[in-house]
Amino acid sequence: MSSPDPDGLERLWTPWRMAYVSGGPKPTECPFCVAPVSDPDGLVVARGEAVYAVLNRFPYNPGHLLICPYRHIDDYPELDAAETAELAEFTKTAMRVVRKVSNAHGFNIGLNQGHAAGAGIAAHLHQHVVPRWGGDNNFLPVVARTKALPQLLTDTRDLLREAWPA
Repeated sequence: MSSPDPDGLERLWTPWRMAYVSGGPKPTECPFCVAPVSDPDGLVVARGEAVYAVLNRFPYNPGHLLICPYRHIDDYPELDAAETAELAEFTKTAMRVVRKVSNAHGFNIGLNQGHAAGAGIAAHLHQHVVPRWGGDNNFLPVVARTKALPQLLTDTRDLLREAWPA
């Protein structure tokens, strides 16, 4: 296939990521406090009593989920016993559901506590559940600072929501 560009390169346009790449305007409200009440735009997959699962708007891979307490806290030791238990159960369920829907080969799971630890939104605790596949890394993130994602967030949400146990 010939490229219409004089340099002969194909372009992967992902303009919605510019807000993330540039640092963009910071939200005035906590996105993790807003997400559970703004669904479907919030991309919420499942709701519990103390926590909920939401797709990451800037995922590393398709199915990258965040498990968030409803309560606006910023530090893991602030979770009460019920929140801790449900966060753990939601993480296990997220892994089962993502495996069922997309046959993930592995997962990165973790909390980035504070800006110094890499938390993009340090004010509201959230645990990452990132599905991984053999060979899911390529040259794009290294050379072009671009991540190719083969599935729309809303399609991913719908698949995960349908597979999440009642």
